[in-house]
Amino acid sequence: MKTIKGTIANKGLVLGKIKVFSDEKINISKEKINDTASEINKLDAAVKKSIDELDKLFEKAKVDAGEEEAQIFEVHKMMIDDIEYQDEIRRNINEEKDSAAYAVSLAEEKFYEIFNSMDDEYFSQRAKDIKDISQRLIKNILGIRNSFNEGLEEKVILYAEDLLPSQTLNIDKDKLLAIVTVKGSTQSHTAILAKSMNIASLVNLDSAFDKSIDGKTAILDAYEGSLIIDPDEKLLADVKDRIEKEEKRKLELEKLKTAKAISKDGTHISVYANIGNSKDLPLVIKNGAEGIGLFRTEFLYLGRDSLPTEEEQFKEYKYVAEAMEGKEVIVRTFDIGADKKVDYLNLPEEENPALGYRAIRICLDDTDLFKAQLRAIIRASHYGNIKIMLPMINDVWEVKKAKELIKEIFNELKEKNIPFNENIEVGIMIETPAAAIISDDLAKEVSFFSIGTNDLTQYTLAVDRQNEKIARHRDIHHKAILRLMEMTAANAKKNGVKISVCGELGSDPDLTEFYIKNKFDKLSVNPGQILELKDRIINS
Repeated sequence: MKTIKGTIANKGLVLGKIKVFSDEKINISKEKINDTASEINKLDAAVKKSIDELDKLFEKAKVDAGEEEAQIFEVHKMMIDDIEYQDEIRRNINEEKDSAAYAVSLAEEKFYEIFNSMDDEYFSQRAKDIKDISQRLIKNILGIRNSFNEGLEEKVILYAEDLLPSQTLNIDKDKLLAIVTVKGSTQSHTAILAKSMNIASLVNLDSAFDKSIDGKTAILDAYEGSLIIDPDEKLLADVKDRIEKEEKRKLELEKLKTAKAISKDGTHISVYANIGNSKDLPLVIKNGAEGIGLFRTEFLYLGRDSLPTEEEQFKEYKYVAEAMEGKEVIVRTFDIGADKKVDYLNLPEEENPALGYRAIRICLDDTDLFKAQLRAIIRASHYGNIKIMLPMINDVWEVKKAKELIKEIFNELKEKNIPFNENIEVGIMIETPAAAIISDDLAKEVSFFSIGTNDLTQYTLAVDRQNEKIARHRDIHHKAILRLMEMTAANAKKNGVKISVCGELGSDPDLTEFYIKNKFDKLSVNPGQILELKDRIINS
């Protein structure tokens, strides 16, 4: 029996056989070619096939993991079509007389080094994406198929040195018990996808990649952070008993679908859902969400060549509002910028996009763009209980300016006799230390706060959440973060403003007592976490 420790990416307990996923890089020999036109044709065909595959992956990811996680495949499409990347490949073919596959491998090497050497973590993360798209192109040029799913007759614990996002999605979910990667962090695309698909996952193991464990019986205990290979009979019996109890617990949790989350001291904390678009609604309704605490509208803007029209947005917001049948729907105005790029907006390249031109900062500059979205939201408010939430607010003047624009829209709609809710509430995200510290002033301008703990953690600790090299410095329970949240909650209560959390910490089991003690009004989480959270509140 051997125990390997790792970092928990998504909790769970499974027993099964290990399947080693060894995706070694395809080595292509340099060879001179004479027919460059034929190689260009091979490249063009591979690009077309790759884009078709990415379209299918995008749709699959939306179903399996949600809209937000699916966006990585839209990014991959843009990267494959990138002019500089394509020019480099074609230059290698036309001038250096390289085969199409070898030309792509050279471009992969060049751009991987460029991105991997950058100090900015967003761009260095793109190095993995370059590898992903390049290997996809090479396989399509050479006619190599992804055969991992073939021959699998039972569910397995997938074990890999590392996994690219597309590899994770290509694996049949019905054949997966769990995912284990030797490398990676809890913030990698693969870990996020595993969590969104509710697959138990362990990353960043304390042991080197070992192909010899293929086919061995193992226990993945993603509560304790352990992969146990060749467990003894006593441990096997214990784990089988635990798994049986877990299945019974899932059935018990389903009974909480219509229950209110009221703690033992009588505190009611509403449990809401985060969504990316209307396709997330079935899971929201299935799990008994009391409302939608975060509708991430930027995903209506991503993965397309032009802006969504006001009418497109209106129909989407109206559909969600009606589907929720009077329950609260908090619509966040778009948070584009930083890690969410939209080519058609022609946003400037920035050395540090996380601290740059994003969200409300774009909106208050481009008021036509902003007003089109606000009009769509306000018009949809006639059909349900919609509220407006502004992201990345740092100062009172930003809120006042946004509210002035909302008043302008009120007047415009009245003139055209277009119905809307004149009492629509406006709230803000608390995502920076600055916003938390002046939350007493901000509270005088809004009806509610929602703490975005992902960004608040990043900006408070000066730790990029996607950088695995500094993951040990990312203490999500750091006193500074909890004190900022406590301060914000106190200022909200003092001013009669509702307070909620919509980031990852909302579902953190270690903070349930903290939320009860500080009288948070609601917690908004991924739909799959609703029932567990209700249960924790009720039993706290």
